Amino acid sequence: MIAAAFDYHRPSSLADALALLARHGDDARALAGGHSLVPAMKLRLAEPPVLVDLSRVPELRGIVEEDGSIVIGAMTTHAELAASPILAAKCPLFAKTAPQIGDMQVRNRGTIGGSLAHADPAADWPPVVLALDAELDVAAATGSRRIPATEFFKDIMQTALRPGEVLRAIRVRPSGSAVAYVKTEQKASGFALCGVAAVANRTANRVSVAITGVSAIPFRARDVERALESGPLTPERIADAARSAAAGVQMLSDIHGSQEYRAHLARVNVRRAIERAIAHA
Repeated sequence: MIAAAFDYHRPSSLADALALLARHGDDARALAGGHSLVPAMKLRLAEPPVLVDLSRVPELRGIVEEDGSIVIGAMTTHAELAASPILAAKCPLFAKTAPQIGDMQVRNRGTIGGSLAHADPAADWPPVVLALDAELDVAAATGSRRIPATEFFKDIMQTALRPGEVLRAIRVRPSGSAVAYVKTEQKASGFALCGVAAVANRTANRVSVAITGVSAIPFRARDVERALESGPLTPERIADAARSAAAGVQMLSDIHGSQEYRAHLARVNVRRAIERAIAHA
C-alpha cells in the first residue's frame, strides 16, 4: 500500500525541529530511523499529516562522556552503539545488545531513540536502559526535562513523552563488565519473545534485571533482585531467585507464544542472563 499524503520537513537543528513540532501540534510526528513508523504509514495504520525528519539534527547524534555519565544521542544507530569504543570499555551492555537487534539493514538505519519512543513491547533497548537505571533527556520548545527509565514506559507503545517533546539523549553511568543480554527471539522478525538484561555486582551481591517481550511494558524484575540481595550469587541462589521472574506480571499471549510459555522463558532467561553477567565480570 501507499502512505496517505503528508507534509515533510527535514530540519537541520534541534531548535528548528522542536519549533516545527510545536507549530503543528498533534498533526506532527517525529521520524527517527523509520523502521516502525514508515511501515505503519504504508499500511495506513498511521496517517500523520506532518513528518519532522530528525536525521539531519546534529545535536541528537553521538556518544560522549559528560560529568561522570555516558550520554548517547537519541539518533545514534544500533550499529554505532555496537561499534562504540566508549561503550565497549565503560558500558558494554549496549555493545552486547546491539548485534542482537534485527538484521544489518535495521542496525544501520534504526536508532536507539526511535526504538525507545516507539515502545514496542518486544523491543530490545527498553530492558537495557531499565537495568542500567538510565535517565532519558527530553526536549520541547518550552523546555527540557529528565525522565528516569523506570517512569518512561506507560503501556503498549505509550511513553511519558508529551506532545511536542523529542527524546534527546540517554544518560547512563559506567557499569563495568558484569553484564549480559539474553534473548529468545521470534525467528521471522527478530523481536523478543523474552529478552533479559542483567547487570551484576558480585562484590556487593547485587543484581539489576529487566525483562522485555513478555508483558505490555518492559519491567524490572524486582522480586528477583530482592531475592539475591542478602547473600552470595551462587548458581543455586540464582536459580531459586529466577523462579520469581514472572511473579505478579500479566503475561502476553499471541500466535508466537502463550502466557505459560513466556513465563517459562522469563525464568530461564533471567537465570542465564545473571549467570552470563557474572561469568563476564
